[in-house]
Amino acid sequence: MRNSPSYTASYRLTVEESRTSIAGVVDAVAATGAEVKGFDVADSDRGRLVIDLTCDMRNSEHRREVRAALAALPGVSVSSVADQTFMSHIGGKIEISSKVPLRNRDDLSRAYTPGVARVCTAIHDMPQKAHLLTMKANTVAVVSDGTAVLGLGDIGPEAALPVMEGKAVLFKEFGGVDAWPVVLDTKDTEEIISIVKAIAPAYGGINLEDISAPRCFEIEERLRAELDIPVFHDDQHGTAIVVLAALINALKLVGKRIEDVRIVVSGVGAAGNAIIRLLLAQGARDIVGYGRTGALAADDTEGMHPSRKALAEATNPRLVHGGLREGLVDADVFIGVSQGDILTGDDIATMAQDAIVFALANPTPEVDPIAAAEHAAIVATGRSDFANQINNVLAFPGLFRGLLDAKVKEITTELLRVAAVAIAEVISSDELSANYIIPGVFDERVAPAVSREVRRAVRDLPTVDIPVQEDLRVE
Repeated sequence: MRNSPSYTASYRLTVEESRTSIAGVVDAVAATGAEVKGFDVADSDRGRLVIDLTCDMRNSEHRREVRAALAALPGVSVSSVADQTFMSHIGGKIEISSKVPLRNRDDLSRAYTPGVARVCTAIHDMPQKAHLLTMKANTVAVVSDGTAVLGLGDIGPEAALPVMEGKAVLFKEFGGVDAWPVVLDTKDTEEIISIVKAIAPAYGGINLEDISAPRCFEIEERLRAELDIPVFHDDQHGTAIVVLAALINALKLVGKRIEDVRIVVSGVGAAGNAIIRLLLAQGARDIVGYGRTGALAADDTEGMHPSRKALAEATNPRLVHGGLREGLVDADVFIGVSQGDILTGDDIATMAQDAIVFALANPTPEVDPIAAAEHAAIVATGRSDFANQINNVLAFPGLFRGLLDAKVKEITTELLRVAAVAIAEVISSDELSANYIIPGVFDERVAPAVSREVRRAVRDLPTVDIPVQEDLRVE
C-alpha cells in the first residue's frame, strides 16, 4: 500500500541537537517508509528545537510506527500527534452564510419581519416564484441512510454524515451548487420516500447517496414519479456517466466501436445496473453482468429480484453462463464495481487484444492495476494514486448546475448520456493517451461543459414556469 494524503500526520517534537541531529530525525522517519512533507521549526532555545514534522503514511498503524521510531531517538520527545484528516473535519466541513447584508434596522426589515411577509404572500399566490425568491433554485439535498457507504457498508446516518458533508463541498466547489446533508435514521423504504417528499419544497433537486440496493432502486423510481424536481442517485448514475465517458475515449484509442465489443461487468448492484443501462443507451450490444452466483442470463431468472431480472433480460444476448473468469476470455472490456482482488493479471491476459480494464472497487480494485497493465491496453481505477481515475465528481456538479439552470423536472437516460459525452469531449484527440482517457477532477473545463450540454439537451423537456423579473413589481 502506498503512502496517502488520507493519512497525513503532524508530530510536535522536542529535539536536543547535541544528542540527535535533524538529519537523524529525517532518516528515522524515512526508514519507516513515510514521506516527509513538511519540517518547520516552531521554537529554538539553546540547542533545544521544537519542530512540527509532517508526513504522509500508509495507514494508522504506520502513523503509530513513525511515532515509536521518533520517540526511540535519543534526546527526542513527541508531545503530540495531529492527524490532518481528522483535523480537517473538526466542527464539520460546511456552514451557512448570508447572501444579504444585515447592517441596520432597514436591512433587517427587508430580510425578515415585516418585509419578508410580502415575499411569502407572493409565493403563496404564485408558488413558482419560490424558484426565484428563495434558495430553492440553487440548492440540492444530499440524502442518505448510511447503509452503503463506499468501502464501509452499513455504518448508519451519523457515521455517514462526513461523507455527505464532503459531497456538499464538492457540489459548491465544482458546480457552484449549494447542497445540504440530510441523513436519515431509518432504513424503511416507505419512510425514506415520505421524508424526502416532505422536505422537497425547500430544494431544487435531490441527490440520493449511499443507500443500499435493492431499496435504492424503488426509492429513486418512486421519488422520480412523485416529485416535480430532479432526483439523482449518484452511486448509480454518477458512476455510470463517468464510466461511459472514459469508455468512449478508451475505445477511440484502441480503434473499436461500442457496438462491436464484448463487455463484462462484475457487480450488478446499484452502480453495475446503471452502468449497463447507460452503455446500452450508447449502443452497446454485448454486455454480460456477473453477480456472486455468476452470469445473469434471461433463461435463468427464477427467484430474481425484479430489477435484476429486468437486467438479465436486457443483456447477455449469447446466453453466457458460468463464472467471471470464464466470461473474461476474449472480452474487450472489463468493468468492475464489485470487490477487491477477485482477478489476477493472468485473468486479464485471457481477454482480447487491446483490452480495456476499469477496476473500480475501492479502496482495493478487482485486479491490481499494475498487473492488469501488463496485458491490457488501457487501465482505469477509482483511486487517485493511479492514472485514469473514474470519479463521480466529474459528473454530478455540472449535471446539477445544468438541471437547476434549465429548471428541469426529470432526469432522463438521454441527459445522463449527454453528460457522459460532454465529459469525454473535454479531452481532445491530440490529448488522448492510454494514461489520459478521462479529465482530472480539478479540470475546470468539465463542469461548464457538462452544464452547457445538459441545458442544450433539455430545451424540449418540460420545465418549471418561472415568473419573469417584471413580476416582482406586481403586488
